[in-house]
Amino acid sequence: MSRMKDLQKNLFGGTTSNARQFGMIFTLVAIVLLFQIWTGGLTLTSGNLIAVVSQYSYILILAVGMLMVIVAGHIDLSVGSVAAFTGIVVAKAMQEHSLPWPVGILLGLLVGALIGVWQGFWVAYAGVPAFIVTLAGMMLFRGGNQYIGNADTVPVPTGFRKIGAGFLPEVGPDTGYNNLTLLLGLMACAGMVWREWKARQTRREMNADVAPMWITLLRLAVMLGVIVFATLRFAGGRIGTSLPISGIILIVLVLAYSYYTRNTIGGRHIYAVGGNARAAELSGVKLKRVNFMVMMNMSVLAALAGMIFVARSAASGPQDGLSWELDAIAAVFIGGAAVSGGLGTISGSIVGGLVMALLNNGLQLQGVGSDMVQIIKGLVLLLAVAFDVYSKRQGRFSIIGTLMRPFRQEQPAVGAEPPTPASDPDKAQVPG
Repeated sequence: MSRMKDLQKNLFGGTTSNARQFGMIFTLVAIVLLFQIWTGGLTLTSGNLIAVVSQYSYILILAVGMLMVIVAGHIDLSVGSVAAFTGIVVAKAMQEHSLPWPVGILLGLLVGALIGVWQGFWVAYAGVPAFIVTLAGMMLFRGGNQYIGNADTVPVPTGFRKIGAGFLPEVGPDTGYNNLTLLLGLMACAGMVWREWKARQTRREMNADVAPMWITLLRLAVMLGVIVFATLRFAGGRIGTSLPISGIILIVLVLAYSYYTRNTIGGRHIYAVGGNARAAELSGVKLKRVNFMVMMNMSVLAALAGMIFVARSAASGPQDGLSWELDAIAAVFIGGAAVSGGLGTISGSIVGGLVMALLNNGLQLQGVGSDMVQIIKGLVLLLAVAFDVYSKRQGRFSIIGTLMRPFRQEQPAVGAEPPTPASDPDKAQVPG
């Protein structure tokens, strides 16, 4: 019995584990197994997994930026149009002005940054709600895409296509696998072991509770098993394919933004603003700067996602970016972010995005039409959140509530007397 309590406390929602991430991973595994059986084993083939990453990496990149926007208490409806606008600008520049493709990528990032400055100004300094600003941006940049491209398809050079349709090259001896992918998998396993060891050391130094060793080993076994399985699948694809370059870009962004949001002052300020903007401002957080930054960052990532999509498609077209914002928002909320802001993680959003991607992929493998795919995805999102809200109201087990537990502030006991200004030094210093 005590072992089961230890398991529940430390693996599924206790303060000594990253329960949020592990819970979402287990949910993802259940969906994968369901479609693996339903599709007769097609879901987990090397070719299909490589295709999923290649096809949906741009949505996952959008989810990274959207997580920060939603945590800060905003929403961005313009990301699809920004991606399409950037794609046509870069494609036109490379086609008509013979711009080298590396310079084209820099141009695209610059366009995204300028759009972010424009939208960030209206949100942060003019005080216009982000919903309205980005709704206007959705129409503005969609029209800009069609105006600049004249509603035509504009091809991009071969070198540029590598960021969306390229794979890690074959190097070294013939092992039957892509050696660079194997090396990345080995590095990921080593990094996971080091992270767990470092976390235990840190908690010991802080005299905090440390999870039993068997819990740590179990957690490591699960994570290492997933990494090894994925590595062998991506490394064992047909000759010429392996882990997509767009997947490498996604991994770098996830690691960088996860570190930023969890381990830097700027990242914690985003959560503070989303949790309680007024209190954060009184505590010294630069509210306008945070709002400006998250909006600009979102546009830069939208520009990058747009270029990756254009590179994979080999051309920019007038239909690029349609409904991308909806997929990105769904990924963030399925990943556990709070609608009101203040809660959410990068890794949770990525897992939420993978849930949507594999759901979409599995239904397509079964020959389900695109109309029914959209209907099913919408119902899954609505029912998942509705069931969790209902469970919390009934005092029952709540998936999202359990995953959120490590990130909640402790609430005062029922019937406890709230602290008075005289007894609470922090509140005593806040002016009337």
